[in-house]
Amino acid sequence: MQDILNSIILGIIEGLTEFLPVSSTGHLLVGERLLGLPDSRWETFTIVIQLGAILSVVAVYWKKFWNVLIGLPTSPEARSFAINVIVAFIPSMIFGATVYKYLKAYLLQPSFAMPVIGVSWLVGGVIILILERMAPKPRYTDGDRLPLKKALQIGLCQCISLLPGVSRSGATILGGEMLGVDRKAGAAFTFYLAVPTMLGATVYDLYKEWNTLSSNDTTNIAVGFVVSFVVAYIVVKGFIAFVGKYGLKPFGWYRIATGAALLAWLYVK
Repeated sequence: MQDILNSIILGIIEGLTEFLPVSSTGHLLVGERLLGLPDSRWETFTIVIQLGAILSVVAVYWKKFWNVLIGLPTSPEARSFAINVIVAFIPSMIFGATVYKYLKAYLLQPSFAMPVIGVSWLVGGVIILILERMAPKPRYTDGDRLPLKKALQIGLCQCISLLPGVSRSGATILGGEMLGVDRKAGAAFTFYLAVPTMLGATVYDLYKEWNTLSSNDTTNIAVGFVVSFVVAYIVVKGFIAFVGKYGLKPFGWYRIATGAALLAWLYVK
């Protein structure tokens, strides 16, 4: 029963944080540490439940994806959309395949992970507050029709999120803002880009860690998967409107508060 409760908690954490600019990986690692869960057993669990979050994006934007899919043979607009997403995905695919295993081997070691995440949260929050004030007036307001150059630049911004504690959505939305992309348009494109990015990363990690799964983990994974999907679906439905109204500053202050709290906890521990 305790494992089921842990699965629900981690599913909620994944669903809440995967698409918010607060770093889902950091929150999951801190959550596992606070719950006293062994990394070796729960690492694969957290990889699999990301698929639930991915499916939530597909569920919310299923009509968009379907129209693009059936329009590829005849619609220049559909082809342009697909090319933008693919081009934006390529930098993180190359960069991730090249350096991710080294980042994971060093920065995510138990002795380094928590301080790295705390500092990343704190510094990232400060950067959000600063860059939100510096962002130029947006020139691109439609996430479905960004110029190819802007899509590639946002994809390059996404590479920063490979660092522990750096948010993928935060890097792409904030990077887009600095490139003249409206927050709501950047958030929409971030969701589109999340599907190949997260799917690729999750499948790759699952391939590497598949041998650590056992039949006893099936129920926990199923519970975490469903919870992650439901919570992420709610977040995705409301996030663009929230960002359009309030910007990223609330998340900047949240990151500063949680980063400072984590570092203080590590100091007194």
